[in-house]
Amino acid sequence: MRKAWAVGGACVGLCLCFVALLVVGTYAAAAGLIGGAGKSGAVALAKGAVPARYQGLVQTWGNLCPAINPALLAAQLYQESGWNPRAQSHAAAQGIAQFIPGTWAVHGVDGDKDGDRDVWDPADAIPSAASYDCKLAEYVKDVPGDPTSNMLAAYNAGAYAVIKYQGVPPYRETRNYVKVIRTLEKSFARPAGRVQPSRQAAGAIYFAQQKLGTKYLWGGEGTPEDGGRFDCSGLTQAAYRTVGIELPRVANDQYNAGPHPGRDELLPGDLVFFSDDLTNSRAIRHVGVYVGGGYMINAPYTGAVIRFDKIDTPDYFGATRVTEDGAKALPTDLPSSSAAD
Repeated sequence: MRKAWAVGGACVGLCLCFVALLVVGTYAAAAGLIGGAGKSGAVALAKGAVPARYQGLVQTWGNLCPAINPALLAAQLYQESGWNPRAQSHAAAQGIAQFIPGTWAVHGVDGDKDGDRDVWDPADAIPSAASYDCKLAEYVKDVPGDPTSNMLAAYNAGAYAVIKYQGVPPYRETRNYVKVIRTLEKSFARPAGRVQPSRQAAGAIYFAQQKLGTKYLWGGEGTPEDGGRFDCSGLTQAAYRTVGIELPRVANDQYNAGPHPGRDELLPGDLVFFSDDLTNSRAIRHVGVYVGGGYMINAPYTGAVIRFDKIDTPDYFGATRVTEDGAKALPTDLPSSSAAD
């Protein structure tokens, strides 16, 4: 829910022709960008994508060997635990990096040099995850193909399978795992150039336009039971569902559904996010659909209606250009917290 002070003056009186002009004008300006993404260089983390308390660890250990980078390591940790250091799966995998006890016994490292290898301590678990990745990359270094994809395949299926098949094995689970992590990697990386415009954005905006004036409902998803009402992330989820993209239900997970354009690169259809903690995407609490000209369509808070609002407020966090692959790559069944604290 968005704080009242953050939304600025209400723009309920704006008409649909206003947003139409914004959309047309912004797309016209962006037309030359299709296929014009810049060349990638050194990998840096996207703003706030990694919680601040882990960012230094991920940035440092994500450069441990050439097969990994900080964004890739971040993608693995998010996929494994959603940044939950007390996560424990049904298969007994433990901690932020989800090591099973046997693997931890062999590959766990004392990352913070305190004389203890603690699977529940991110200062040990994150370095251990990077170290394990690099060991797997070493095992399969002579296999043809992309070294990072081969490393990820070894993580999922074992190094022997990668060596046997001389590349990513033809296992559906393994190929899907490689694709998921490589896709999520893009969501955690700071773009090195301009982000490719979305071809589905117009449909999402059209849906949001039709809901202008609809009353806000906390937890609302637009169902008959909700009286057709939405909250902020329910609106954005429903808007992108109309163009065949299934977003997660909550705003802080929607942030990871694609790459992150800068404020000066926003295009209509981008999701724009707001938070009280500008260093941590997990603290995001509000989302809207950008329509151009510094405005978004959003469901702001209880007592308000779906409306236009300015995005340039002190709590503006950043933006995501939603992609179908990015949305599909997001984890849907993260492990719960361990009771052992």
